[in-house]
Amino acid sequence: MKTQTGNRTPILQSRVNEYLLITLISFAASVSGTRLFLELTGYPQLGGGELHIAHVLWGGLFLFVGSLLPLTLTNRWALDLSALFSGLGVGLFIDEVGKFITQSNDYFYPSAAPIIYAFFLLTVLLYVQVKRPREQNARSYLYNAFQDLEELLDNDLSINEHRAILKNLKSAVAYSKQPQLSDLAQTLHEYLINRELQLVPHKPSFIQQWVLRIRVMEAKWFSKSKMRMILVISLIAWGIYSIMGPWTLLSSLENSSSLNNVLEQLFSNRVVRNASGLTIFQARVALEGALGGISLICGILLLFRRESFSIRIGIANLLVTLTIANLLLFYFDQFSTILNASIQFLILVGLIRYQSRFLSKIPLKN
Repeated sequence: MKTQTGNRTPILQSRVNEYLLITLISFAASVSGTRLFLELTGYPQLGGGELHIAHVLWGGLFLFVGSLLPLTLTNRWALDLSALFSGLGVGLFIDEVGKFITQSNDYFYPSAAPIIYAFFLLTVLLYVQVKRPREQNARSYLYNAFQDLEELLDNDLSINEHRAILKNLKSAVAYSKQPQLSDLAQTLHEYLINRELQLVPHKPSFIQQWVLRIRVMEAKWFSKSKMRMILVISLIAWGIYSIMGPWTLLSSLENSSSLNNVLEQLFSNRVVRNASGLTIFQARVALEGALGGISLICGILLLFRRESFSIRIGIANLLVTLTIANLLLFYFDQFSTILNASIQFLILVGLIRYQSRFLSKIPLKN
């Protein structure tokens, strides 16, 4: 008799998108909030004498709690808290990366900000990857169904969750090549059909509630013409702002005194230490000016209703800005770039929403 071998291939959590989103938001809030707090309070120290309780210890505590929760509790809310504590913990931990990569324990080491930003981008890339549709099989459909069955045990199974479980079970029956899995899915399906009268009203999660509110506000206040003008103003304003820095620097080249002041500031802040560092700074200035010019052109084209082309180029331009240019900007401007990156991200989201709502072949309902 042929023995059935085990299958240990990984299966994504049914709510992996929400967990990673919570982690990303708490990560970003942890780093930016910590830097803002320390800047406003003059970088205070906890402890006295030989003791210094760095916030990396609090990060380790949050990470420890975040790792223990899913190991000790099977409730769904434990994973929500785990995602929250993990994001807060990794933010507090990696904020002190400058101390870990320098012999002098330099918290303000210029390379620290780009490292933190690159780590955040890698997490965003992971989030984008798991959001992509992927091929499923009977085993993955059953895993998703079992994860949602937790609500049945808590007597909190909603209509939406009931439908999702039935859909997964039907798919498991259709795709299963093992009679045992097919029988299991069919039995669960029949059991849940008989529980339709015991369902509770659907209660959207916290994230779902906010998404719904944003969609309602979007449909009410942001018609196509209004949203187009907002994007036009945002792209043009951001383009002008991005060009101003390089333009001011180029203007200072005509004045040796102003140029010396710029170079002195770069060397005193230790962001430029040699000729290669100066070359990188020049590349940063050129890239910032070029991307700002493209943003300005996209805004003008969108103003004259070259919508499809300008939106595509605008999205590509902001992706390059967020993923490549900002690594250089964080190195030279440190954490003051957080505000700039946040504005860039909002404009990017606006462009993507405009494209999906008004330029898709099958536009979404307004």
